[in-house]
Amino acid sequence: MKSVALILVFALAAVVFALRGAGADEPSAPTAPKTAADYPAPGPDGKVTLTDAQWKERLGSQEFKVLREQGTERAFSGEFWDHKGEGTYVCGGCGAELFSSDTKFKSGTGWPSYYEPISKTAIGEHTDRTWGMTRTEVHCARCGGHMGHVFRDGPAPTGLRYCINSVSLDFVPKQAGDGPSTD
Repeated sequence: MKSVALILVFALAAVVFALRGAGADEPSAPTAPKTAADYPAPGPDGKVTLTDAQWKERLGSQEFKVLREQGTERAFSGEFWDHKGEGTYVCGGCGAELFSSDTKFKSGTGWPSYYEPISKTAIGEHTDRTWGMTRTEVHCARCGGHMGHVFRDGPAPTGLRYCINSVSLDFVPKQAGDGPSTD
């Protein structure tokens, strides 16, 4: 009897989680690349701090739902889940560099996945106990925008899978000549 009740609880949680997705009926549409001027400037402490009203002015409704209210986009609906370009994935809220395309891998989950952030200080973490489970939420260290979660089922060399909402990200393509000097 307990196992049936447990199965029902998990099934209900899965349905609620799916319905909670930001803009569940509309996939993320590709957007034009942003420039540094499109993002808010960090303060003296290096952080971006805006009010909810200011974020709502800057972000689309789906971006706001995910970045500021910890929503989740539906699997396989985001712009970057199957993206293969070379470059850098930056925070959609503030433009901070978060992930390199070199660390992106196909996880089969329907969300873009990376095995490590671009630097140890780019991503912040905290324990998320919503939906009857314990997970590690990841957010942009500069603006606090919700990115997704990190799981310990990723590939080598880290064994981590940063499962990130596409709508939380923007992409900066690698330019010819970028990279280490060969002198």
